[in-house]
Amino acid sequence: MAVILNIETSTNVCSVSLSENGKLIDYKESKEDKSHSTILTVFIDEMLKQNNISALQLDAVAVSKGPGSYTGLRIGVSVAKGICYAVDKPLIGIGTLQLMAWGVVNSNKLNSLNISDVENLWFCPMIDARRMEVYSAFYDFNNQQKVKVSADIIDENSYKKLLENRKIIFFGNGADKCKDIIKNRNAFFIDGVFPSAKDMTALSYQSFLDKKIEDTAYFEPFYLKDFVATVPKKNIFK
Repeated sequence: MAVILNIETSTNVCSVSLSENGKLIDYKESKEDKSHSTILTVFIDEMLKQNNISALQLDAVAVSKGPGSYTGLRIGVSVAKGICYAVDKPLIGIGTLQLMAWGVVNSNKLNSLNISDVENLWFCPMIDARRMEVYSAFYDFNNQQKVKVSADIIDENSYKKLLENRKIIFFGNGADKCKDIIKNRNAFFIDGVFPSAKDMTALSYQSFLDKKIEDTAYFEPFYLKDFVATVPKKNIFK
């Protein structure tokens, strides 16, 4: 038996889940922006207590490793590493875009598109990286990565060559701003998709079985881009 705590904080949605042998036991989520630092540990504590499980009984802690929000990722990874250190459990890192693609393939969201031969589709999760930039990657129906993770500036020619040969499903908060730009008969969009800890359960369990464990001391989120601090519009020191 493998009981795993899953943590996802890469966007404005904060979620945690508890799984046993890859099956979801419990799940908590908040879409309140900029609240990760105050609610994440509360969610974890409540969920463990409600299921009569102590942190010592966990077999591993899995965390969404990015790309995504710099601050959100740091909060999630810091909490995950803290628990691993405290109870001497292994740390598992799951790619954020990969878990998004897995979630769509294993949901009923494809039914609304009325696409035949779905097993030949590619899936492109997108996370908003501000302005017209997105973090994206491409996966097939079996969750195998076909195009590496990248930060792309979106225009009318984005992914044009890929769309010549196959139908591609775009989703995530980054895809919302691409609908009116990527105009192609092979491009389809799904609304309401975001990274979720409930979609990490099967992936984290498989990583546990495969012994794909992170080095807790040196593990860092996959930011993809360097963090750039912005200057407040109102400078209180002037």
